[in-house]
Amino acid sequence: MEPGRVYFVGAGPGDPELLTVKARRLIDAADYVLFTGSLVPELLFAGIQAEVEDSKGLDLDEMERRLVSRAQAGRRVVRAHTGDPSIYGAIHEQIVRLERAGVPWEIVPGVTSAFAAAAALGAELTIPDLTQTVILTRVEGRTPMPDGEKLADLAGRGTLCLYLSATLTDKLARELLAAGLPETTPVGVVQYASMPEQRVLRGTLGDVAAKVREARMRAQVMILIGPALDPELKHRGGHESRLYASDFSHRFRRASAAAEEAS
Repeated sequence: MEPGRVYFVGAGPGDPELLTVKARRLIDAADYVLFTGSLVPELLFAGIQAEVEDSKGLDLDEMERRLVSRAQAGRRVVRAHTGDPSIYGAIHEQIVRLERAGVPWEIVPGVTSAFAAAAALGAELTIPDLTQTVILTRVEGRTPMPDGEKLADLAGRGTLCLYLSATLTDKLARELLAAGLPETTPVGVVQYASMPEQRVLRGTLGDVAAKVREARMRAQVMILIGPALDPELKHRGGHESRLYASDFSHRFRRASAAAEEAS
């Protein structure tokens, strides 16, 4: 770990065992850790020797002063973000400040909550002959969505993974239904993915808003939408990848003669 450099470290979805080996090594070796306390469990930093500070009450200027001053003093600095820093991590504006101050930085990827939620739901998000596209997005709220990226523009284009949208389930359902998706479209909702308090809810576009309200899911929620979330898929069979088909050749395996003849 290089002193004087700021490491933007993905702290994963919450389970300490889902930290990458590199993230664990950097956190353990740090002199100063600034973490997003509203999302990243403090237990990830238990027992380390670093000065550990929660950023949830700080504004951008205050964060900049802390990161820059410690890096310029030659300390080993970790800025820990929930999940993967590149997904809704608000790191761009921090990097701009570090660049301006001449402080070197590095991004260390982590496990984002969309994939922890998929694991909790027992779902593959890309299923042959059904969907091969995953879209990571959010419902438009106080942060506006650019042209072409509103939910209506994305409806039916693959598996939607919606961050930061638990309090907007009525809006997301209304917009996707208006865009032509059927009420029966499968939806999976996971709160606190990978954590001991994890909760899983299944529904459809027609009833998910009511179910989320009834369950009082309002924070740290991932909403996954699309045919890949249908829990009955695993019982129906089909949708098999060509990669492992017996009549499919590739550079590591030749198709069996019997399978080639049958095809």
